Amino acid sequence: MQQSGGIMKIMKFGGTSVGKPERMHQVSQLITADDESKIVVLSALSGTTNNLVEISNTMATGNKSEAKQLIEKLENHYKDFIKQLLKTDVCLDAAAKVLNEHFEFLYIILRISFSESLNKDILAQGELLSTKLFSIYLTENKIDHALLPALEFMTIDGYDEPQIGAIKVKLAQLLKQNSDKKIFITQGYICRNAKGEVDNLKRGGSDYSASLIAAAINASVCEIWTDIDGMHNNDPRIVNKTFAIEQLSFEEAAELAYFGAKILHPASIWPAQYYNVPVKLLNTMEPSAKGTLIAEKAGSVGVKAVAAKDGITAIRVKSSRMLLAYGFLRKVFEVFEKYRTSIDMITTSEVAVSVTIDNDVNLPDIIKELEPFGTVEIDTNHTIVSIVGNEIAETKDVMKKLFDAIEPIPVRMVSYGGSKHNVSLLIDRSYKDQTLQLLNTGLFGL
Repeated sequence: MQQSGGIMKIMKFGGTSVGKPERMHQVSQLITADDESKIVVLSALSGTTNNLVEISNTMATGNKSEAKQLIEKLENHYKDFIKQLLKTDVCLDAAAKVLNEHFEFLYIILRISFSESLNKDILAQGELLSTKLFSIYLTENKIDHALLPALEFMTIDGYDEPQIGAIKVKLAQLLKQNSDKKIFITQGYICRNAKGEVDNLKRGGSDYSASLIAAAINASVCEIWTDIDGMHNNDPRIVNKTFAIEQLSFEEAAELAYFGAKILHPASIWPAQYYNVPVKLLNTMEPSAKGTLIAEKAGSVGVKAVAAKDGITAIRVKSSRMLLAYGFLRKVFEVFEKYRTSIDMITTSEVAVSVTIDNDVNLPDIIKELEPFGTVEIDTNHTIVSIVGNEIAETKDVMKKLFDAIEPIPVRMVSYGGSKHNVSLLIDRSYKDQTLQLLNTGLFGL
């Protein structure tokens, strides 16, 4: 079968890569540039998911007239889009039918009482639209392909974890049914949950979809196409001079994605890493750019990049009485486990333990349960800045250069030694831009 032996590749295109008709034309050229069998994973058109979130939120508050206006505005955008995308009457009619089907659904649910499962149905419309319209465009241009509905193979369990075994089996069956095809189009982001309802892999989930599909078919490579030429050494939106990194190990890429590098969804590394499928980050607008290769080997030693993650809350528990008692830390961590809140950083002293979290949904409950252990102090609106590279903890002069560079910055916490590839600093959000710029100069000489 086609997908055995890793001879099929994955090509994932983000919202900006399909956000304009001319971009879709470009994508069709990229996917037909070679003879290799491929599964093409598409996000929703740029801006669509944000619009659907707004429609959903407006419906949740009961403001149905405003929701109707938002739906009409989005529908008009799509009507303009297909006029520029397609040429023939037959394909324009087919695209109009697709729009009618999906927007009729959105108008119908205005009359239904709002629920969380309805919200998931609303959010799924973007990817369903982008893939169906792209499929019509490929048909118009006589590019042979098959549309693989993600809702028929992408599944998550009761804990929102992807079921890679089930995905593997279902996807193999669908590919077998279309064994005469070389190009397959599918949706990123959307899936079915344990109840069989429409669900999703959360924001940025199209990367995750691509990585899971790559793992499920043992792909030769998982290409993530965006509007930037690979993973940069720093945030190009904040820092003046940055450059694309040629090669990263899976561990380095996972650290960077988790600690704020926007180009890649944090969860998207582990399936590729576990099944050893190389990931390439490439630029749709500049296809000849080298991009970034993420593979088993790091390629070089030393500092590779700096990433920053906002919205961090620091929690300090001070307790001279209990901290040195065995079992104390376990009890503290059990509170976070109970509320399914992951910890990013941790530091301890003889009288206090400090941790950081990036999700404060359950913060009031967490504080209440920590209070019996000692005095609880909370600091909000912080940023974790992570310096990532291969074996940087063992690389000469890295720590000296790092702390010399950020001398004027008040650092709240430092995490060092937990990983050979990462040093993390906790700072007040107001110092973020200055810190990134100082590190760019101090570590990369830029």
